[in-house]
Order: sequence, then structure tokens, then C-alpha cells
Amino acid sequence: MADEADKKSPAREFFIQGLTSKGRQFRPSDWAERLCGVMSCFRPEGSGGPNAHLQYSPYVRPTVLGGVKSVVVSEALREVEPLAYHFVMNFAKDNDLQIVDACPLPEERLKS
Repeated sequence: MADEADKKSPAREFFIQGLTSKGRQFRPSDWAERLCGVMSCFRPEGSGGPNAHLQYSPYVRPTVLGGVKSVVVSEALREVEPLAYHFVMNFAKDNDLQIVDACPLPEERLKS
């Protein structure tokens, strides 16, 4: 039963924003795409396919949040490959980037 409950709970995610702790924009401007490109090989088993090398990982993907380049990171990456998860976290820390918890939307709002 615990496995079923885990499947229904939303995945925990957080954002790495392209802003330093002092509010400066992080450079280079394509940092998010570069980081996600490096992490593209980490994906759920069986989701590769012939063009997997052309797709971002569902665990680490670029986005824009409030006009700021960001990366969405799923904590599921920690289960899939702990070293990759630590690499992403250390990248954010080493570059003094802001990390913000994602806020899941209630299902009712997602349907409308």
C-alpha cells in the first residue's frame, strides 16, 4: 500500500534560478540549456528511444520563471542517480544561484 501512496503524491521539484544571492543575473546566458544538456542522459528507464539524445531529461529541464532563466529539478533524480543530483546541487551552490521550492498546483486548477 505504501507504494501506491507514493505514486499518487506529487513529485517534489525545485527551481535553480539564474540569479545570484545578490540578485545579479548569472552568465553565460545559455547556462540553463547547458546544464540540462549535460543531464539529458538521466531519465526514467525505457523512456530513451532513438532520439533521446535530443531531449532534456524529465528530471532536469530549462524554463523561464518570472522572466528569469531557471532550471526545474525533480528530487526523483536523487533516487535515479545520487551523483547527478549532487552535481546539480553543487553547480547551484558553487555559482551562488538561488534555489526555490516549487509549489504544486491543486488538481482542480490544473484541469481548468
